[in-house]
Amino acid sequence: MNITKHVKSCPIELVVELINKKWVIQIIRDLFFGKSRFREFKEDKPELSNKVLSGCLKDMEKNGLIQRIVDKCDKKNVRYILTEKGQSLNRVLYEIAMVSVDGEGYSDQIKDDVKASFRETLL
Repeated sequence: MNITKHVKSCPIELVVELINKKWVIQIIRDLFFGKSRFREFKEDKPELSNKVLSGCLKDMEKNGLIQRIVDKCDKKNVRYILTEKGQSLNRVLYEIAMVSVDGEGYSDQIKDDVKASFRETLL
């Protein structure tokens, strides 16, 4: 059976297209590990400009990966959370990480650290 007759585009390509844009995977990873504010996303990415980060966050929101939450009392207090769609990427990113770690000859300690870092965030 030819699946391409039944879908407009390859579902895998659609997901890869969403996360393949520069910074998206890093921002999703940061959200999984507790970061939620604009300045936090920039902390370990000095080459990431405010303009690029802002555009990326807007695109991610438009694509349904994240939700922007503005504090009702302080409009400058903005945080971002993963939507259900965004959260569903955690297992995928974990599996990608494990393929890399298992295939690149990392030590058992590094493998254990990667697994432990994902353990609390896996759905």
